[in-house]
Amino acid sequence: MKTAGKLPTINYQLSTNRRFVWRIVDFAVASIFIYAGALKAFDPVQFANDIDNYKLLPWPVSVAFAFYLPWLEIFCALGLVFRFLYRGALSILSASIVVFTLATIAAKLRGLDITCGCFGHASQNWSFPAHLVTNLAILAGLLALSFKATSGNRLQMRSNFS
Repeated sequence: MKTAGKLPTINYQLSTNRRFVWRIVDFAVASIFIYAGALKAFDPVQFANDIDNYKLLPWPVSVAFAFYLPWLEIFCALGLVFRFLYRGALSILSASIVVFTLATIAAKLRGLDITCGCFGHASQNWSFPAHLVTNLAILAGLLALSFKATSGNRLQMRSNFS
């Protein structure tokens, strides 16, 4: 009888530890986007130039994105922190990192030597592989959080129908 009484406590502790680890991942990914978004929001003209360097969009669209995207990143990152519109925030951030990664690959294939602009002047001297690895690591964190968010809902829905 005493062993059976301890099992729920152990399961509760494991569950609490897992939630804590996932929250750390939430905060880590969110802090990356808040930092990157803030750097771009403080210097939108430089970010517009960075976007224009990819030679994918006309200048007026680059300027519009330079004023809009940093705030979208910041608000989505805050959604991760405060769990507000969580899955939507994950989707938007995942899509944006995929688009930026593909744009960087396309620019490299076209022979353009670009400055990423992701982290302002801090990422100015990054090599292409370093930039790619950073983006893929961030994407991996976002996908892991997305998988966790959707698998948790599926498990919860199964237990409701049982």
